[in-house]
Amino acid sequence: MPSSRPVASVARALALLAELRDAEHPLGVNELARRIGVNASTASRLLATLESEGLVQREDRGPYRLGLGLVRLADRALAQVDLRAQARPLLIELMERTGETATLSLPGEGAAITVDSVPSRAGVVSMARLGRPSIAHATAVGKVMLAFGGGPPPRERELVAFTPRTITDPAALAAEIERVRQRGFATVFGEREPDVNAIAAPVFGRDRRLEAIIGVQGPAARLADPERALGPLRAAAIALGRALGGS
Repeated sequence: MPSSRPVASVARALALLAELRDAEHPLGVNELARRIGVNASTASRLLATLESEGLVQREDRGPYRLGLGLVRLADRALAQVDLRAQARPLLIELMERTGETATLSLPGEGAAITVDSVPSRAGVVSMARLGRPSIAHATAVGKVMLAFGGGPPPRERELVAFTPRTITDPAALAAEIERVRQRGFATVFGEREPDVNAIAAPVFGRDRRLEAIIGVQGPAARLADPERALGPLRAAAIALGRALGGS
């Protein structure tokens, strides 16, 4: 069995990284040595090792700051996160708190794709089909994708009317998307399917990048006001975003 005792040099190197993380400006060798309780020569050797791997850096033998090698490590760690596994307990809780079907969609080429869902326990359920792309102008998830995904808006000929409530006017859609940006969530009222209402919110990861979209959908007769699910929905979106490295 491996020893539970920490390796002193590794612990000190981690302590140096922690000090640079928390500092508001770069720090010199002597200051770092004082902060972690070692002599300057020991701190210098540790920093040189970290610098060789790009974990710390400095200019012209000046003070040290965190290095870009940490960004590469963070990106690799985040890439290995199974987003669906992270989101699953949040979807279950969201369904329990709202009583309606909770969904997870991922941004794709021109559309968001539903990759997971937790159906409502009610007798009448709005089911989400996995692998189904969102309709940009007619679904809550699609509107979030338009507002925060950075893609172009649908062309006028693509604004197909699925129900009498579907937005088919480009100016009206542009106004709706701007409203989504300002409010931070999107709603639909029978715009893709006449008897289904929904609400969706973006999940932002690092650098405010859209990583996923969480939604709640239900029969229009029961989910007459989708905004009643806004509190739990936002809580789930924020929690997932933090798990993916967002602020």
